[in-house]
Amino acid sequence: MSGGGNHAIRLHAVRLGVDTRHEPVLFLRRDSEVARSEGFEAMSQVRVDTDSQSIIATLMIVEAGLLSAGQAGLSEAAWRRLGLADGGTLILHHPLPVESLAYMRAKVYGAELGGSEFESIIDDVVAGRYMDVQLAAFVAACSGERLTREEIVHLTRAMVGAGERLGWPGSPIMDKHSVGGLPGNRTTPIVVAIAAEEGLVMPKTSSRAITSPAGTADTMETLTRVNLGLDAMRRVVEREGGCLAWGGSASLSPADDILIRVERALDLDSEGQLVASVLSKKVAAGSTHVVIDMPVGPTAKVRSLAAAERLSGHFNAVAEALGLALHIDVGDGSQPVGRGIGPALEARDVLAVLRGEPHAPADLRRRALQLAAGVLRLSGRVRPQDAVARATAVLDSGRAWQRFQRICEAQGGLREPPQAAYRYDVFTEEGGVVDTIDNRKAARLAKLAGAPADKAAGLELAVRSGQRVQPGDVLMTVHAESPGELEYALEYFRAHPDVITLSAD
Repeated sequence: MSGGGNHAIRLHAVRLGVDTRHEPVLFLRRDSEVARSEGFEAMSQVRVDTDSQSIIATLMIVEAGLLSAGQAGLSEAAWRRLGLADGGTLILHHPLPVESLAYMRAKVYGAELGGSEFESIIDDVVAGRYMDVQLAAFVAACSGERLTREEIVHLTRAMVGAGERLGWPGSPIMDKHSVGGLPGNRTTPIVVAIAAEEGLVMPKTSSRAITSPAGTADTMETLTRVNLGLDAMRRVVEREGGCLAWGGSASLSPADDILIRVERALDLDSEGQLVASVLSKKVAAGSTHVVIDMPVGPTAKVRSLAAAERLSGHFNAVAEALGLALHIDVGDGSQPVGRGIGPALEARDVLAVLRGEPHAPADLRRRALQLAAGVLRLSGRVRPQDAVARATAVLDSGRAWQRFQRICEAQGGLREPPQAAYRYDVFTEEGGVVDTIDNRKAARLAKLAGAPADKAAGLELAVRSGQRVQPGDVLMTVHAESPGELEYALEYFRAHPDVITLSAD
């Protein structure tokens, strides 16, 4: 892949062990002959070639001492993407112009893009030709309501086309997704277990958290292996009828994982990109029938019925364009679901419901059964009026729990979720009735405690809206894996005590 010609200077690659997350970074000495001759400066984009691979990397300049003459350092991300094992030689060039950046800039200025323009942008994003600052500009340009419905269809198709695509024999191939914004709403593992036990095929791929304290993949990772490649996913589904895998490990819609990383950094989660993200993953996973869980509440992601109607319109239009059968379940998003907020705490709630434990969260059980019934109805295999009873029978008989165990064993084994080393109980000083539990502030508190990076961290709610409490009752418990993160969370709570509000008796 080298295009340096006879006079190209070859440098010896050095693995520096520098973690730059996903962004490939190249390190050159300040007195580097290549840097001088090519006019490279710090933060320049540089094309880095080996004999078989090529990437675009961001240049960092270091003083002599870290590298010897004739060496070029690489970050871990750059090393992996070049596929280097024991070193090798590199040739550096100015990168060719990225033509799709013109389309990205047009979108920044409010232009409406067509299908070929989105394809060009997404292909370059997946090929690593966009710097993080350019990715951020594209994400921001598509945020809010800046994408038309036609553009959402184009973006979704482009994201599907840029990755692997699974195919499954027969139909229907079921899927389910929550639009998010409701902490603790971890219904997917329960729904997949019920659907698979009823003989449906449900190859579930899930994202990690974007702006929340946990995604389904984060929660499932505390119970079993979720980094399944396509072949492993197929083996699990063929054996058990369903899986619970991280979509990023399967190369399904890889552009989505890149855009999600930028959305997380910017704390953005726009409607158009949400629809494209969800449905591109569903099409890529080979799904034909999808149930969308859309919680609506004043502190949820979707705050009003009018907003739910608009978002539903986007979902329905894109699903129709892509040939997906879709059912949207608009539900109560006024407060968190279950007790736990954070990967391991939510996993404990899931296990309690599946095991039929007497103190399992009733709201999580109820919501999971409602969505499982929606999956059974949409499949056409169950009479609509029988769907809730069928889902309930599978759960209450223990068959869903047995199926879940088998799915986890097929993915690499089932384990108990970890527990945090540090906990702090928040008591109420006054009696009264729980008036509100703010979804956004509860999620923020759990994230400050360390979730989702610290799997055992988060927030455990002891009360629900409408519940009567007495002075000295525990309202919630903050879980953290270090004293520093526990204190960060408590500082936030002291400044925002209205995470939970009470009404006087």
